[in-house]
Amino acid sequence: MNDLSIAVIGVGARAPIAEHAVAAGATLVGAVDPDDRAAERAARWFGEVPLHRDVTGLLRAFPDLDAAIVTSPDHTHADVCEELLAAGVAVYLEKPLATTIEDADRVLAAAHASGAKLYVGHNMRHMHVVRLMREIIARGEIGEVTSIWCRHFVGHGGDYYFKDWHAERAKTTSLLLQKGAHDIDVIHWLAGGVTREVVAMGDLTVYGRVGSRRDNSDRTMRDWFSLDNWPPLAQTDLNRTIDVEDLSMVLMRLDNGVMASYQQCHYTPDYWRNYTVIGTEGRIENFGDSAGGQVRVWNQRTGYRPDGDRSYPIVGDDVGHGDADELTMTEFLRFVREGEPTDTDPVSAREAIAAGVAATRSLRTGSTPQRVPPVTPEISAYFAAHQPARPLPHH
Repeated sequence: MNDLSIAVIGVGARAPIAEHAVAAGATLVGAVDPDDRAAERAARWFGEVPLHRDVTGLLRAFPDLDAAIVTSPDHTHADVCEELLAAGVAVYLEKPLATTIEDADRVLAAAHASGAKLYVGHNMRHMHVVRLMREIIARGEIGEVTSIWCRHFVGHGGDYYFKDWHAERAKTTSLLLQKGAHDIDVIHWLAGGVTREVVAMGDLTVYGRVGSRRDNSDRTMRDWFSLDNWPPLAQTDLNRTIDVEDLSMVLMRLDNGVMASYQQCHYTPDYWRNYTVIGTEGRIENFGDSAGGQVRVWNQRTGYRPDGDRSYPIVGDDVGHGDADELTMTEFLRFVREGEPTDTDPVSAREAIAAGVAATRSLRTGSTPQRVPPVTPEISAYFAAHQPARPLPHH
């Protein structure tokens, strides 16, 4: 992998994941960000790398660029990726894939048309808690999966999502999409199906009442994050525009008959996610989602038994999804260089987006049921075959 040249698009809070690629032997040759203040962040994180204002300038300077790590704001993903893929550049795209179904499908179509490799960073597929639950299900310990419930306690929501562009519908659609794409994808992966019907409810219940507002475009989340920002109504310097929900709930019916629910709250004191997977012969549930936690199994008839019939330790990810970030980036680099199949796939990323978009439409229209449209058979087949190699424009 030593001969891979890479660039970072968007020098914001998630840009440092590029360090994993450099550690794996890739060479960072440039970065892109239209904000002049990004130069200082790029120098601090990556050393002396050229900073370009747009992708066009980057490609002019590095016409043989091998890959790009896209960590720009969500609403820019489609345009950025379309230009990179058309130039034959492999793309690691930070989730979510896009903020609308149309934009997500546009990115998939661009990858299919160009043959350039597309990888979406759904790093939770590499978190041990998720892989452990998947293994337990595959072993048949709870029989056939019939339902999955996920509760996401987003204790850092006020810092992560309500002090910058994440708080604006125009740039995220909703946090049910932006943040929920992770968990919806995990639900799909554990269930072995994808959502086709949704109904949802949600509202802006707390952060809309906070009067302290500021334009934080001169900073990134790493500058303002603090556990001392508590309680939620005492938050300061929230984004001037806040029109996304801070509490959301969605019910989903998958194409294989599995039924699921996802609940998200952005002002809980604790920060973790809890999955319950129910099958025909038992259920599993995680307590904690990183090192030190457990996945417990119940598969005997009983009354209240908090420890379950057996438990499995969760290892790794002791700093959130840092381990998973490294594993995800390593998988991307292997995919680019060797064409190895991956545990993530762009169509799955699109299905998570589509479910989130439909759920958002439901909760904003009085909880009206919504259908989730599928991708075309041609696109589905291409990505199911792991994007078979074809000549690229600049190679």
